[in-house]
This record gives sequence, C-alpha cells and structure tokens, in this order.
Amino acid sequence: MPLPGGATVLAARYHRYGPPEVLQIDDVPVPEPRAGQVLVRVHATSVNGGDLHARSGRLRFLARGRFPLGTGLDVAGEVVRTGRGVTDPAPGDRVWGVLPRSTVSGPLGAAAEFVVADAARLSRAPGNLDPVEAAALPAVGTTAVTALLTHGRLRAGQRLLVRGAAGGVGSAAVVLGHALGAHVTALARGSVLDAVRGLGADEAFDHRTVAPGDLGRFDLVLDTAGGRGLSVWHGLLGPRGRMVAIAPTSPASIAAILLSTVHGPRRMRFFSGDPRRADLDALTAHAVRGDLRPVVAAVHPLDRIADAHRALEAGGGVGKHVVRVLPASG
Repeated sequence: MPLPGGATVLAARYHRYGPPEVLQIDDVPVPEPRAGQVLVRVHATSVNGGDLHARSGRLRFLARGRFPLGTGLDVAGEVVRTGRGVTDPAPGDRVWGVLPRSTVSGPLGAAAEFVVADAARLSRAPGNLDPVEAAALPAVGTTAVTALLTHGRLRAGQRLLVRGAAGGVGSAAVVLGHALGAHVTALARGSVLDAVRGLGADEAFDHRTVAPGDLGRFDLVLDTAGGRGLSVWHGLLGPRGRMVAIAPTSPASIAAILLSTVHGPRRMRFFSGDPRRADLDALTAHAVRGDLRPVVAAVHPLDRIADAHRALEAGGGVGKHVVRVLPASG
C-alpha cells in the first residue's frame, strides 16, 4: 500500500496536560520502522482509561518525553512496511495489537494515520471482525482473558462477579464469562443494566443501591472499578474463591492484595495488562470462536477524538469508544 504523497500524516496529540479540549490534529512526519518494527496504516483505535489519565497529567511521572505527546494504545490496521529482521507480519497483513504504555511519553500514539509498532506486539487480526470492531478489543480483551482464565481460573458452572461491568474490560469479561459457562453477576450503573444483561449477565444490579451482602458467594470476583472497599468484595469469596483487581487506587488496596498472595486460600491478584503476540493470538482464537465479541459504545472520527475522550470520562454507555482513522470508504 503506498504511503501518502506528502511527507506528513495526521495524528491526534496534545501540547499540554488538561481536559479533552487539549487534543488537536497535527501534521507529523511519516514514522520509519526500525529493526524489529513495522509501519502500520491505522484503520481504527479506541480510547482506554489510561489515555485519559495520560492526557490529564495524572501519569506525568511516566512521561519521559517532551510535548507534544501522542495518544492511543489499541491498533487495528494494515502493515505497510517492515523494519530489518521482520518477516511476520508482512506488508498487506491485517493486524491488531496494543502499543506499550511508554507511548504516553512519545510523540505518536495509535490515534494517527500511521504508527510504528514492535512486531512482537502485533498479531493477525481475526477475519470475522471489521476494523472498528477489531479496534475495540485488543487491550480490554487480553485483560479479560488474563483476568478470568490465567489468574481467575474460571470454569463452567462457577459464579463470577464483575464490578464495573459497563466499562471496556468489564463488558468483555461479562461476554467471556458467559461464553465459558459461568453464572455471571454484574454491577453497573442502573441506566445500563438491560444492556449488560444483553451481553450475557445472568443478574445485573445497580452498584449504587445493591447491598454486597445480598449478592451471595462467588468463585471469582473481578474488580475493574477500583477505589476503596476492596475488602468488602473480597469478603464475598467462597472457600476457594479468587479475586482479581485491575484498578486499585489506594495504598490500602494494594497492600491488601500483596498480603493476600501469601495468606490463605482466598487469594487476590492485581495486574496491569501488557499484551504481546502470544496474548493477542489467544485473543484472536477467542474472537474467531465467538467467545469474545467487541462491545462498541460509539464510533468517532479522528478529528473528533476529543468527543471520544469526553464521552468516556462522562460514562453512561456500555463498551468502548472507537476512533475511526481510515474513512469507511478508504
């Protein structure tokens, strides 16, 4: 696929920390892949919570680069050029993947017409998903698979509680848990409970009004919401139950998780996803089988990426906000 005729491409970036309005579309040089890298023409990306934290400055301690900074981690697109030593993927391959979190300290993220990525962080995209659908799944899908299967060891017939079931990871976990044959109980905002049930939740409750003690016992609790009170949800575990948290936000929460890894059968785990090709290959297999399907709240054009950030911050929908980079007719 030929590169644009000019020397620059369009990319969403920000030149200072702040609200969604700091995002702007810049002309940037076409990036060149180094050894072990590929140049990808981006069809679509999506907005994750980490993108919001980086843009607002809450992750400024990770930003080693200088402004302007790029945004976007999820990539769905087509390989255009390969760097030295790369034979797979090859030019013309449809790929998906997740850029490393260090992208927040660089000038170019996935919200751009072209991006350079390590070949090891990409996999062949499943043929049953279009680019918009594919962009909604890499980060949250690999996180859900790791949480439920690797750390949670979820099996058919077990009881799963998903806290934050309307978000990207939470909605993916509801879909996957249902496909695995678990009994899924979901906690989310009252306005989206019907939509969450439609994803496969056997029960769905408003997190603001339900009493945790009325929910029963669970074999696995997945906490995607963070905040205080993890001990409350940990207390709902059955005798051999496990709790997996992906967003603890207080020192007490982290301390509880660390202590639980060495005490007793009721274990807690915290992890932050950093998927590589093997993880993406596994995700592709789940997507092809239909165990996981993308949940898209809305699709935004690249030049309205601030709307996508604003919508995710406001909440109210279910699933991912996708940013279409390549026009549907392109």
